[in-house]
Amino acid sequence: MIYIRVSVFLDMKGLGMALDTRIEAAVAAALRIGQGGDAPPRLASALPYAVNPGGARIRPTILISVALACGDNRPRLTDAAAAALELIHCASLVHDDLPCFDDADVRRGKATVHRAYSEPLAVLAGDSLIVLAFDVLAQAGTEDALRALGLVRILAARTGMPGGICAGQGWESETQVDLRAYHRAKTGALFIAATQMGAQAAGQDPEPWTELGARIGEAFQVADDLRDALFDAETLGKPAGQDMVHARPSAVTQMGVPGAMRHLRDILSGAIASIPSCPGEARLAAMVNAYAERMTPVAPAHSVPAHSAAMRT
Repeated sequence: MIYIRVSVFLDMKGLGMALDTRIEAAVAAALRIGQGGDAPPRLASALPYAVNPGGARIRPTILISVALACGDNRPRLTDAAAAALELIHCASLVHDDLPCFDDADVRRGKATVHRAYSEPLAVLAGDSLIVLAFDVLAQAGTEDALRALGLVRILAARTGMPGGICAGQGWESETQVDLRAYHRAKTGALFIAATQMGAQAAGQDPEPWTELGARIGEAFQVADDLRDALFDAETLGKPAGQDMVHARPSAVTQMGVPGAMRHLRDILSGAIASIPSCPGEARLAAMVNAYAERMTPVAPAHSVPAHSAAMRT
């Protein structure tokens, strides 16, 4: 792991709290667009249910952090981009949990949307969040139309086909799976969107930020595969062992637990080095370093389910 100067870490806690406040305000403002009027009450209430309380909000955190590193001279546009990205992520969770995919009962420690509201309303809630994300970006176009258009194009590319999260879900219906392509689309796509959209919102070229997003995304997916194999449902706040239950592609099933851990370390080792030169490079490197430490799972021996022992071979 790469070490950053101690002085850079001193303001990380305060910065994190400021980012949390900023993100929650942006998400709340976005959700208000989908409320009121003659909207059907149950569907209207399903939207905030699907989005709140949030998880780590890691994708919008990365987006705003990149924007700050690049100067963040259009903060309202940055906030709209962060909210839109989080809405897409939450929509993907609603759809992932549906009976036709994971058939999950719990998400973030509470009933999944289709269990709380019904399957039809869950489909509509996920669809509504996707549309709302692009509406948020369109409305923010008054800040800078060209930047906003770039944000729409990035988010669309990382959401749909051929390389977005829809493609990632599609890989699960294939008989032969390219694990790297699967990870890059299913999880990496929105992390690439986070780094690219952060740069775009600040008026910088988004392309040099692609590698950082791809590395973080791949690492996040491998870490998620490891957590799914190593932890129980209570620890995860969602069903465990789902990769094996649904026969999904997984770094653990392909490499075993030790191999997946080595692969995760290899990915993370190059993440900080991939940060493009920018005014806030040191602070951004500290944030990536901190996420890397948190991302690497360390499971107590009693939490390892029996099936994971077989996966090690």
